[in-house]
Amino acid sequence: MPHIKPELLHILIAWIVISLAFAWRGFSNFSAFYLILPIVLLAAGTGFIIHELSHKFVAIHYNAKARFVMWPHGLVFAIALALIFGGGFVFAAPGAVYIWGKDLSRKENGIISVAGPVSNLVMAILFFILRLIIFPFYISPFLVNLFFNIISVNLFLGLFNLLPIPPLDGYKVLVWNKLVWAVLLVIFIRALIYLL
Repeated sequence: MPHIKPELLHILIAWIVISLAFAWRGFSNFSAFYLILPIVLLAAGTGFIIHELSHKFVAIHYNAKARFVMWPHGLVFAIALALIFGGGFVFAAPGAVYIWGKDLSRKENGIISVAGPVSNLVMAILFFILRLIIFPFYISPFLVNLFFNIISVNLFLGLFNLLPIPPLDGYKVLVWNKLVWAVLLVIFIRALIYLL
């Protein structure tokens, strides 16, 4: 079996577990699960993976070292909530990007933190534009559901991470620049109203 880097393994495990947690309500009906899981995998992939990699690559840009580390307890908690609530309510804390090797300034730390929510906003807007382009010509229930889930997962994930509570991104952004935090929060709220 080929060797998989620990970070890649952590990302894959976290991605699959949170996708299963969010798709859990389909387990009672295999045909529903069969339809839900690919949509949730793609939505979680664009939301979670791109969010975390944005933190990582911006940190690397500032000459720091960065690596995603999954939180097993957070993943178990997500599955437990999915089981308890039948997939109706899930809270996922899959892990975080750990940064080391350089003393980051408050501004650098703020920009690294804002990169995750901004990546979610970009993905939501991108798929909203794609939906506008594609849907007049081709509409399928699968694509409608897929695009809606990708847009909503990215918006809600970005907005949740903007909450000014440690260790969430919003707290670090607020410490760095209150105006940037407030403007981004307003943009996310307006995007929720207009894009969904």
